[in-house]
Amino acid sequence: VTGQDGALAQIGERIQTARAGLGDPRKPVGVFMLAGPSGVGKTETALALAEAIYGGEQNLVTINMSEFQEAHTVSTLKGAPPGYVGYGEGGVLTEAVRRHPWSVVLLDEIEKAHHDVHELFYQVFDKGGMEDGGGTHVDFKNTTLLLTTNVGSDLISQMCEDPALMPDATGLKEALMPELRKHFPAAFLGRVTVIPYLPLDETSRGVIVRLHLDRLVARMSEQHGVTLTYSEELVAHIVACCPMHETGARLLIGYIEQHILPQLSRYWLQAMTEKAAIRQIDIGVNGDEQIVFETTSQEGICQKS
Repeated sequence: VTGQDGALAQIGERIQTARAGLGDPRKPVGVFMLAGPSGVGKTETALALAEAIYGGEQNLVTINMSEFQEAHTVSTLKGAPPGYVGYGEGGVLTEAVRRHPWSVVLLDEIEKAHHDVHELFYQVFDKGGMEDGGGTHVDFKNTTLLLTTNVGSDLISQMCEDPALMPDATGLKEALMPELRKHFPAAFLGRVTVIPYLPLDETSRGVIVRLHLDRLVARMSEQHGVTLTYSEELVAHIVACCPMHETGARLLIGYIEQHILPQLSRYWLQAMTEKAAIRQIDIGVNGDEQIVFETTSQEGICQKS
């Protein structure tokens, strides 16, 4: 997660408090509402927490809240009560937490869920648990709940357009609250810690591009024993081709998948067909802003394309 130091610091402080045994033992480790544009690191935060705190991605429970827009879908989350169809099968949320009591619970796009679904979580936020459809208590005290929302994304983007005028985290949260109150009751917002997520600046986008290119470098080395390098000009080119908008980092990743990977794949498969012994591939950008590849054979012969 990059470009969200303030948000991560707030989450980290709460987790430190819980680890020190100073948090409320009757409640979950933390309940955070991550508010901001798409593609700025909200879901990545959940993945990073699951890895760092709970031992891996297998301890991340993800619930897409857009699937719970009707009041009757409450039973899908907690399980059907006795006498109803589906009784005994368990709810998607309660069963997941029962199996993974130490986990990050990601409630994605919480604003799309029905208000009855929102109210279902009051008991989790207040008492660290809920009863499933069969009346069995499910413990949430060792979970960290992350609720993501895009509510107020346009406002956040507008307020962060000029770095010189951008408010601090407190000012941003205060400006965001009226937007959140249009979608969530005060009783709900009072039970969560609202954390604004900022649009990614150019530096952060460059970091993300390097991260994904480095993963590609590692794959080429592990699978083919070939050294893959890329230039800083390539990083700048990708960032310039993907101006920040509502898709955030997803546009950067999509650019790599649509423009770098296909060309590299064709280049590599052609080399294999020709039985060329390649030692190194360098990816850069020429004067015409076109992506170019340069290979070095085992004999030290360079070839550009």
